[in-house]
Amino acid sequence: MQRKYEVAAYYFPNFHCDPKVEQWHGKGWTEWELVKNATPRFVGHMQPKVPLWGYEDEADPVVMEKKIRAAAGHGISAFIFDWYWHQEGPFLERCLDEGYLNAANNSDVKFAIMWANHDWLEIHPATRYQPYPTRLTGAVSERVFIEATENIIERYFTHPSYWKIDGKFYFSIYEMMSLVKGLGGLSNTKRVLEDFRAKIRARGLGELHLNAVVWGIETLPTENTLTDADKVIEYLGIDSVTSYVWVHHITPGHFPDCPYNEIRECAKAEHARLSSQHALPYIPNVTVGWDSSPRTVQTDCFDDIGYPWFPVYTDNSPAEFEKALQDVKNFMDTEKSVFPVCTINAWNEWTEGSYLEPDTVNGFSYLAAVKKVFS
Repeated sequence: MQRKYEVAAYYFPNFHCDPKVEQWHGKGWTEWELVKNATPRFVGHMQPKVPLWGYEDEADPVVMEKKIRAAAGHGISAFIFDWYWHQEGPFLERCLDEGYLNAANNSDVKFAIMWANHDWLEIHPATRYQPYPTRLTGAVSERVFIEATENIIERYFTHPSYWKIDGKFYFSIYEMMSLVKGLGGLSNTKRVLEDFRAKIRARGLGELHLNAVVWGIETLPTENTLTDADKVIEYLGIDSVTSYVWVHHITPGHFPDCPYNEIRECAKAEHARLSSQHALPYIPNVTVGWDSSPRTVQTDCFDDIGYPWFPVYTDNSPAEFEKALQDVKNFMDTEKSVFPVCTINAWNEWTEGSYLEPDTVNGFSYLAAVKKVFS
């Protein structure tokens, strides 16, 4: 019997006005400004990217309804929103809270949260001078964790469109090491996460599926009895692991560009490696493309000096992307895959060159590839 696949696309919510962003960049600024001002940085570099729908406000429910229709019509099961609640408080929340939750058709595409608990650096755009200033702090105290998760329970887990895996609320954490650092160590983090689960049960809502994005976990501040990364995430009670984007695991072979098909072949091997490396269920990722050059100062020389000055994936055509989707589908059909679920980076990472949303060159072709493979 054929499995029923679920495809969840990461959603990056910096294409609406936010008070903190306006404080840093000026009234009305959104990341669309970086998209508009991107320029070719080497021969054959395809910039700027132009959205077919224009530079729309994602906090507008009518705009979000159009996104949901397109996603639902092409086989996307859920949006996993990059969700920000720093030590300083919530950030970039209007896209989800005002746009998606007020969209009349939000039941057609579920939603979930990946807590993007990293430091927010000043890279919009990034200069050649590093380290970049920290605007907001990702590691949070126990008080802030409780405040944030109580908001999650009350506002999101009670919503009928919240996405579940195996009947449990899917909740992902981007930087496990930042969580442990902020909460003061592994044992306290374990206790706080168990308390989070208990609160959900006490509300009669059900169970939590706690997911960890596995990149950099080897740099966790560990305790004497736990030095292995896999034992750390098991100790914390994590239910599954996943990836956010290929560049976290695969280093391009050369600069300034690298063929997509080379990266795709590496990614295919990574699915098997990551699945074998972790005892927990592994949810694979497909990356549409990669080009973070719009986040760099366009008048500076484009050199290999670290993110976002990073090699660009070239020739990431819809046909090549379709092959990557088929690779993941084949992986999900193996005995190593516990859940018939994969993630895509991303629905709208325009300034990292990884988006499913239609542009003026490819139209809906990337979405059509998702529909073709997973219909």
